[in-house]
Amino acid sequence: MHNFTEHVNPHLGKLLEKIRMDKIFTRGEGNYLYDAGGKRYLDFIAAYGALPFGFNPPEIWQALEEVRASAQPSFIQPSALEAAGELARRLIELAPESLKYVTFTNSGAEAVEAAIKMARSATGRLGILSTINSFHGKTLGALSATGREYYQTPFGAPAPGFKFIPYGSLADLQEELENNGSDYAAFIVEPIQGEGGIVVPPAGYLSRAQELCHEHGLLFILDEIQTGLGRTGKLFACEDETATPDMLLLAKALGGGLYPIGACLSTAAVYSRDFGERHSSTFAANTLGCRVGLKVLDILTRNNQALIREVYNNGQRLLRELVVLQQRFPRVLKGVRGRGYMLGLEFEMTRADFPSCLLSVLSEQEDLTPLISSYLLNTENLRVAPTLNGNKVIRLEPPLTVTWEECQAALKSLEKVLTVLDAGNTLEILRPVLEIDEQITHCVPGAEKHPWDRYQPSSDPREGRFAFLVHPLDLDNYHEFDSSLAVLSSEKLQQLADLGSEILDPFVIGRTAVESLAGYRAYGEFIALPRTAKEMLELKPEGALRELSKALELALKRGARLVGLGAYTSVVSRGGTLLQGRFLPLTTGNSYTVQSGAEAVKLAAKRLSLDLGQSTAAVVGATGSIGRALALLLAEEMQKIILIGNARHPKASSRRLRRVGTDLCLHLASQLKAGWTPPPAGLGKHLLQLDRPALDASQEKWLPVVEELERKGVLVITTDIKLALPQAQVVVTATSSIEDLVKPEWVAPGAIICDISKPSNVRPALREIRPDVLVIDGGVVEVPGRPSLGWNFGFETGLAYACMAETMLLALEHHYTDMSLGTDLRVDNMLYLRQLALKHGFALAQLRSFDRPLSEEEWQQVIEARDNLLRKIASLPATATARNDTVR
Repeated sequence: MHNFTEHVNPHLGKLLEKIRMDKIFTRGEGNYLYDAGGKRYLDFIAAYGALPFGFNPPEIWQALEEVRASAQPSFIQPSALEAAGELARRLIELAPESLKYVTFTNSGAEAVEAAIKMARSATGRLGILSTINSFHGKTLGALSATGREYYQTPFGAPAPGFKFIPYGSLADLQEELENNGSDYAAFIVEPIQGEGGIVVPPAGYLSRAQELCHEHGLLFILDEIQTGLGRTGKLFACEDETATPDMLLLAKALGGGLYPIGACLSTAAVYSRDFGERHSSTFAANTLGCRVGLKVLDILTRNNQALIREVYNNGQRLLRELVVLQQRFPRVLKGVRGRGYMLGLEFEMTRADFPSCLLSVLSEQEDLTPLISSYLLNTENLRVAPTLNGNKVIRLEPPLTVTWEECQAALKSLEKVLTVLDAGNTLEILRPVLEIDEQITHCVPGAEKHPWDRYQPSSDPREGRFAFLVHPLDLDNYHEFDSSLAVLSSEKLQQLADLGSEILDPFVIGRTAVESLAGYRAYGEFIALPRTAKEMLELKPEGALRELSKALELALKRGARLVGLGAYTSVVSRGGTLLQGRFLPLTTGNSYTVQSGAEAVKLAAKRLSLDLGQSTAAVVGATGSIGRALALLLAEEMQKIILIGNARHPKASSRRLRRVGTDLCLHLASQLKAGWTPPPAGLGKHLLQLDRPALDASQEKWLPVVEELERKGVLVITTDIKLALPQAQVVVTATSSIEDLVKPEWVAPGAIICDISKPSNVRPALREIRPDVLVIDGGVVEVPGRPSLGWNFGFETGLAYACMAETMLLALEHHYTDMSLGTDLRVDNMLYLRQLALKHGFALAQLRSFDRPLSEEEWQQVIEARDNLLRKIASLPATATARNDTVR
């Protein structure tokens, strides 16, 4: 870890490391930086305008050396400060008319603080009016005037009295002043919003804004900290209009790239006795800073401002060339704006233009420009940076000394990155971040998917609205979404996943509209959390809830009325109970998952001629909500049930398994009371022969019934999966584990495995090792009309997990109440959802194995291998040893 990350700013440092912007520069000279290996980088950031003459300008160093050589004193307050007086006089000579006094500061933010104090002192009012998306610094007063909540909220800003209006709108300014003008001391505004995204206001905005301010008794403060001193091709940006501010703020370039200094220029009317006697700053107006400021002004005004005129001319040419690039790449470069050497490029890649492309997701969340900056830095040796408040915008803000030839070099690099972006080549943009040496000149074509805007919500109040939360189950899901990532190794995919979890928020990954057989319609969106199953499980509870809250807030914002919790979003929220009542009605979708899983088992058993009433079912993960409910439903069909818990916590698991056992007995008893006839040799038949307490008796009174069924051997409670599985003709896995739990050598001959766990608890290798065993995916449903879901989730078009289907069913019915939360799923809810599925045309999909439909040929292979093995076993002596040896 670098010292900066370890000892200065660990959060920024780690992010810079992840996106490979953490270069260590060992030398700066002119318009270039050099790293330890001697590689040269053209600088088009210029410290956000603070390097007017590039790095280590000789004339600025000379000014400093002259101070040292003449032994001029640096900090000599209180006294008549000669260097400060000279610089102030020079600034006033050059500045717009009426400005008479200069208050020196150590930074731009401090200049803003001085201006706020001066305005309040001069007017007797406390209010400060500013603009949305403005930037005026990060000290508390300056931050309060900065129009971006992101920077304010953690620090108690804005302080009372600050308000914000849209930038560039005279109508909004006039309305606010007419309504509340007497509240405000001043209006502070930038001639061009820098950090706001290089936003140029309409012509005449500044001069008319000044008039409105004066009409209502406000002072007019121009913040030229970034625009001033040549940046826009004029000494002051306000020269383009007739604006004459009451205060003009400068900093950045005034320090010549070597020494921090700021200044607040003000009129005589504004500079009050109270301010003059009570405002001071220890290091302000020091000799070194002021001598540097004088040299800066000398250079800028030399030869009738020749350097500034060059900035103006080159800036015009550069802007024209950038407009040409915008016309060539309209899908990527949405805007080009600015003046002089203060230009902004607005990048945007929409989901409509770039579906199934990670770059469009990054763009949507304004995370694309840092990666573009990284790409240009690491592949083109060009330094650029996004603006702080307008993160879709990359600024071009080079030293004023940059030549036209260097501008052409920058244009060539920009053309290259635009070509890569326009091709949707995610992998090439990520190449520096993922440390891939070889250039990626083409990307793998993606699978055909529906247009992003194919499905849209309607204004019809009868339309149901839902959202469903998903996340990558494993690293492969990344290239299933963006096929250009398919060539990445697991290590690189993990590196990408780590970056995604660092910079991405939840986002909409797919959209759909469901039209049911009953004529109902529901619109839904799938919201992805950028974390794999493993990462979800590793999150601390508060971190997991924070991530889920972001996703639910997005769902609420986008109009959802019900949210389904997919995959591990249900697990980490304890079946949704930790989020209940906080945002929207929720469902885990587990009730219909159980229903469809049980149907899949019955269908597979029928195809294999397996009599469930003469068979044993083992439920792996029986203490979970899905495992418990499946045990209840399968108990109606099976001769014997094995409930398998977590071997890592045997005591706690056994207690929970016994509670599941009592639930199972209660369920069967209630079915018997309702007139259900159990299979002749089924578990229910054994229960029928026992003395049973009343249905409303406590669980403790039902424990003897559980124990009696255990003695009879028709109910088994265990945490030993290795011993349990060889006894079962049907195995159901429904766990939250990401491990391979079902080993081929443990499975009984000819067994059916219904794997509902995602990620799967059964590995594809089992199919090769045990061709006699049928592995089916549980809980896959065909949606009526087979609409696309945007992201196929590993399925053919129109198929969905049953948990998704439950969310759709509830939305179709406008059933906007919580469903299937917690571990105790209700059988009546499962029956209700089964009825809804029949009503709306949802049906169990063709049986699948390892995310693929089972073909007739594959069925025949399983049946043949199964029959052969069972015949072979039947011909052996009827001893357990012989049979077990055969299985092994």
